[in-house]
Amino acid sequence: MFVLIPIHERVVVPLARKITGNPTGIRLLQRIGVSLVLSAISMGVMETRRKSVAIEHNMVDSIEPLPMSFLWLGFQYAIFGAADMFTLVGLLEFFHAESLAGMKSLSTAISWCSLAFGYFLSTVVG
Repeated sequence: MFVLIPIHERVVVPLARKITGNPTGIRLLQRIGVSLVLSAISMGVMETRRKSVAIEHNMVDSIEPLPMSFLWLGFQYAIFGAADMFTLVGLLEFFHAESLAGMKSLSTAISWCSLAFGYFLSTVVG
């Protein structure tokens, strides 16, 4: 995200402004939708690769670790980083643009709490 946010703000948003005429580039809810699509693509690519390696090495029902390079995680984390960028930036801008004055900080706080709870739950499950 450290690399992607400046690229997004300096390259993607101005290009999208020219195409759509919207000051934010694309609408805020579209940003959240893009993040969901990116997450699905990342999971689909990784699971397809994992399954093909398992079939190739006849390890479909095995609990042994797959002989798969750990560098595949870099691809997945890069795509998830882009998805998080669209989600977090989109949600924050949405809450500040669309919420009532008294609800802006509350909706932002609830968003961060749900994200933290999701990370915590992911750690417990994993």
